[in-house]
Amino acid sequence: MQLGVRYMDMNKLEVARENLQLAFQKDPDNAQVHNALAFLNEKLNDYGKAREHYETALDIAPADWGVQNNFGRFLCDRGDYQKGISLLTQAISTPLNDRAWLALTNAGRCQLAMKQKQSAKTYFKQALLLNNSYAPALLEMQKISYQSGEYWAAKGYLQRYLNVANHTSETLWFGMQTERALGNTGLVKAYQNLLLENFPLSDEAKQIKPVLQ
Repeated sequence: MQLGVRYMDMNKLEVARENLQLAFQKDPDNAQVHNALAFLNEKLNDYGKAREHYETALDIAPADWGVQNNFGRFLCDRGDYQKGISLLTQAISTPLNDRAWLALTNAGRCQLAMKQKQSAKTYFKQALLLNNSYAPALLEMQKISYQSGEYWAAKGYLQRYLNVANHTSETLWFGMQTERALGNTGLVKAYQNLLLENFPLSDEAKQIKPVLQ
């Protein structure tokens, strides 16, 4: 199972599947194996099979915060917000969960999907109180801060993000918009160039190109 998860992290999905299927054959009632198989099937866009494995994992280990977190996120991504938030809340409140910032960030994203920006912001801030360098929560706070007109806060969250992770097309886009709002034309151009050079096929780059033509 550990080999399968490691290969999945390396995006070697076929080898990951071979190892996880072998783990399943040896221990078909292992919740962690089902959890890993569910996550793999998500990556393979087989959402029906992913859901089956998540449900089995939850039946076997209903108090497992890792299963609650993954299945809760999965349900939120599929639009089943209430059940998703319920599972994520369980994962957050479990005393054994020593990585609650994962579920807090997923709960925040679920709230965003439900158009509950203020609740989402609360979840992301709680996640950062537990782990102040968790990149996904920093990214979400960068976006929320910009969208709320809190441009200096957005700039600060981006700087913290870049201490632990690399730019994405999204961070460059919001960074560019933030610097434009602050009147820093030099940084606007720098971010724009990085976006076009490093992510030329991204949706964000496509929004720039018509303006430049």
